[in-house]
Amino acid sequence: MINENADRFLASYNRIESRLKTIYGVRPTQNFTDLVKRCSDLNITVRRYMSELIDYGKLRNAIVHRTSGQGESVIATPCDDVVDTIEYIEQQICRPPKITDAFKIKKIVSVFADEPLLRAAEQFAENRQKTLIVYDHGVMAGVINSYALYGIIARAAMNGEDVTRMLREKKCADGVVPAEMDNYSLMNKYATVVDVFTEFEKRRGLVAVIVTENGAIGEKVLSIITPADFPRINRFLENYNVKPF
Repeated sequence: MINENADRFLASYNRIESRLKTIYGVRPTQNFTDLVKRCSDLNITVRRYMSELIDYGKLRNAIVHRTSGQGESVIATPCDDVVDTIEYIEQQICRPPKITDAFKIKKIVSVFADEPLLRAAEQFAENRQKTLIVYDHGVMAGVINSYALYGIIARAAMNGEDVTRMLREKKCADGVVPAEMDNYSLMNKYATVVDVFTEFEKRRGLVAVIVTENGAIGEKVLSIITPADFPRINRFLENYNVKPF
C-alpha cells in the first residue's frame, strides 16, 4: 500500500494536473512537463513554481512504479517537506487567496463629487496617493488622478485664471475624466492575488486595480491596489509559505 506521504503527494499532484488541463484545454494525454511549460506562459503561479513542478512530475513517475516480487513497494517516497510544498503549490493554483484576504483593512482615500476640487488637492497632499475615488450619492462616479489634477491646475495657470479661486469653485466631479478609467482595471470581490498580479503584468501602464462587489463602476469600492502594495501582498503570501511575486 502506498504510504501516507506518497498518497498525499499523488492526490495533490493529480489535482494540480487536472486543474491545469481544465483551465487550458489541453489534450488528456498531454505530458505533464509539457503541460507545465505551456501553462507557465499563461499563469504566473505556474511560472513561479515551474522547476519544482517539473521535478515533482519526475517524482510522481517514480512513486507510481512499484517493485515486483513478494508484495509491492514504492520505489520513491516523498519527504515531509516535499509533500508540504506541493500542497502549498496546489493551494496557489487551485485555490489562490482572494485579494481582499490580503487587504482586510486598507484606507481608501476618497472625495465627494460636490466637494470643491481643492479638497482633492488636500487629500493628495495629506495621503500621498496617486488616485482618489470620487463618490456621488454613495457610489463610485470615477477617479481623480493626481497627474490629471496637475494638468487642470497648469491649464488654469496658463490661461491666466486665479488658480485658488478655480480650486474653490470647481467641484471634484469636474475633475473626473471618463477616459482616465482606461488606466485602471475593475475587478469583482472574488478576484485573486494571482488575478491582480497577472493584470499588472499584462498592462504595464496600469495605475491601479479597483475592487468592487461586481467589478463595475457605480458601486462602492472595497479595495484599490497599486504597485506600492506589492510588498504587503508578498508578506501576506509568505504566511502561506509560498514564493513572493
